Amino acid sequence: MIDGIAKVNFLDWEKLDLRVAEIISVENIEGADKLYKIEIDVGPEIGKRTICAGLKGYYSKDELVGKKIIYFSNLKPRMMRGIESQGMLLAAVSENHEKVVLIKPKENSKNGREVIFENG
Repeated sequence: MIDGIAKVNFLDWEKLDLRVAEIISVENIEGADKLYKIEIDVGPEIGKRTICAGLKGYYSKDELVGKKIIYFSNLKPRMMRGIESQGMLLAAVSENHEKVVLIKPKENSKNGREVIFENG
């Protein structure tokens, strides 16, 4: 750890499978103050996936539907409030957690398109 930040090798970073996805539906989760259940379309190769994301308080359901996002597709699934979350969306969070901004792809990026990393 350098300056309080854990360092990873580039080879570890290359293991991430990040894809363009589109949010197609958003539902409340019973008893969850911060989480939404979100269905996304990750294109023909991967298809539709369900993720849980702590975006309540930052985005309404209507604001999220139709948004393009960057999706971490090969994250091990995790049960959250009885729902299998099949990955994660990427977002930037302000230091005081008052603002969350979704990381989005370029306009007109197709669902399922890979985010490519190059060394150097």
